[in-house]
Amino acid sequence: MEGEVNNFIKVCLSVFLCLCYCYAIGKIVPRGRRRLLCVLPIVCFFLLLPLNLHSVHLGVITAFFIAWLANFKLLLFALGKGPLSSHPSISLGRFMSVACFPIKVQQNTPNLEKPRNTNTQLSYLDDKNKENPTSKRSPLKYVIMAVLLGILIRVYDYSDHIHPTIVLLLYCSHIYLFFEIILAVVGALARALLGVDLEPHFNEPYLSTSLEDFWGRRWNLMVTDILRLTVYDATHHATACVIGPKWAHLPATFANFVVLGLVHELIFYYLGRARPTWEVTCFFLLHGLCLTVEVVLKKAFFTGGWRLPPLISGPLTVGFFMVTYIWLFLPQFLRCRADERAIEEYAAFGEFVKSTITRALIFVF
Repeated sequence: MEGEVNNFIKVCLSVFLCLCYCYAIGKIVPRGRRRLLCVLPIVCFFLLLPLNLHSVHLGVITAFFIAWLANFKLLLFALGKGPLSSHPSISLGRFMSVACFPIKVQQNTPNLEKPRNTNTQLSYLDDKNKENPTSKRSPLKYVIMAVLLGILIRVYDYSDHIHPTIVLLLYCSHIYLFFEIILAVVGALARALLGVDLEPHFNEPYLSTSLEDFWGRRWNLMVTDILRLTVYDATHHATACVIGPKWAHLPATFANFVVLGLVHELIFYYLGRARPTWEVTCFFLLHGLCLTVEVVLKKAFFTGGWRLPPLISGPLTVGFFMVTYIWLFLPQFLRCRADERAIEEYAAFGEFVKSTITRALIFVF
């Protein structure tokens, strides 16, 4: 455990130095091709960084924060777009915080100042259609989540006496609770250090009433925004001149799910160092296809505003997600023994904390 922590510290120092370089490049190299050429070596280096870690938790966090989101932000920065680009330029501290962590500053611009787009676009990638949940969540909510996560970890000790399907459902809950808590902690730290309101990452996804609602307005909104700026906009622009702007949002949306699948395959490679089986990609392609069909059906048959009652559409949406998640997503998770390794890491972390406290007390007294 101690060796892994040392590796993680080295990774963090490497990220710090690389972002200092990128910040300096932004000052002296104009946006465009030249800046992109200067930033590309850092992007490649960030893709290699998670290979220095073998821990499930530290590896996943590094892969998600640095190899995925930070790289996408740096590519946007090279083109003069995204959260790292602003006029006047942001400070070095904020540049590093926004680059390293999945945070987005809450925009409080009045609606009257925002130009409205008259084109009908999928709300999954259209900011004006998103619900704007408050960025300040009740601390009690996250305390309850932490308690539930602790209970789940203890329940795994009795997994031999629990039906395998129930165990898989517990894994789904575990993954959601872990990311919700981690991202909330990161958001709280960033809010305290930067002194700004931050947009939330999740908006109660278990209350989703459609796939469009789930992926566009409730699940991992930071990723939604980054994909909109990188993949969706480029694909929409390229396909609009071929099939017209009315339907260009459909291939643009599907392209986002293709990228989601490939990025998750990369993350699982970091976890297991094994050749991908493409089940995770199939999970996202299936959801992308179903979401596209859902939008087409809404336009064709439900133009009058009629929708299924939430009591019906809600369980159908969540049930479809859970079934496909267990069918296509979790097998790769189990194949790299992420569940067993995670439990071992919880125990190792507890021992590490105890030994650290003991040594500190011996040094003091």
